[in-house]
Amino acid sequence: MSRLLSRYHSPDDKGRTQHITVENAGWKYIGFDVYELAAQATLELPPSTDERCLVLVAGKATISTPTQSYQQIGQRMSPFERTKPYAVYVTAGESITIVAHTSLELAVCQAPGKGSYPTRLISPQDIDAEQRGHGNNQRYVHNILPDDKLADSLLVVEVYTNEGCTSSYPSHKHDSDNLPHESYLEETYYHRLDPQQGFCLQRVYTDDRSLDESMAVYNKDVVKVPKGYHPVATIAGYNSYYLNVMAGPVRQWRFTWEQDHQWINSETYAEKFSAD
Repeated sequence: MSRLLSRYHSPDDKGRTQHITVENAGWKYIGFDVYELAAQATLELPPSTDERCLVLVAGKATISTPTQSYQQIGQRMSPFERTKPYAVYVTAGESITIVAHTSLELAVCQAPGKGSYPTRLISPQDIDAEQRGHGNNQRYVHNILPDDKLADSLLVVEVYTNEGCTSSYPSHKHDSDNLPHESYLEETYYHRLDPQQGFCLQRVYTDDRSLDESMAVYNKDVVKVPKGYHPVATIAGYNSYYLNVMAGPVRQWRFTWEQDHQWINSETYAEKFSAD
């Protein structure tokens, strides 16, 4: 199995199904956990030097810190309802208490924090939505914590890709600290498939092919992208959702297209579909 692929495992005694750290990923910035909690369960997260963004992938909960309490938040019971999520940004240094009011699928995204911004609720009306691409390269995006919203390090977004389409494509990379042209950002992909027995395909590769990994990714798996291009392809019958976390030394999303495939962004490609 690829070292970039973290398979889903049954919940541990805390309800955790994924645990990505800077140590086990071999990088510097991103931590990422997923918890599956039963209704009425409580989860306590200790203070951290990292800032955190808690995304309610599915279910309802109350989330509290020493400074804030957000009661009964959440509205969707599956990410495939395609409604915008609730999320909570938690500043560095605060402990967190989560009480599940329904079965809860909770993603905890984290990266280095400075305590610059207070804990806040990110409600659906705070989240911008956009459609990107054309034809077989269409995807639909919820910008949960983009680089024009306040945070020290974290960037968080969720993406929907229909069966038979590509996403994170044309291939692009953000592994060079070369602003304003490109930023260095590590990235994780938390994948969900509908129906859940499905899989999608993800490739992570560099120009010189010193890294070139192709993976069959199943429901609730995580793919780690330390560098290189990282496109996703769905297969017939299965729709894709993924939650992306990015972080690096500078909180800007600047990327470079792979030259061979950049033409997919062109009007020539788009016109093939507008004529139908």
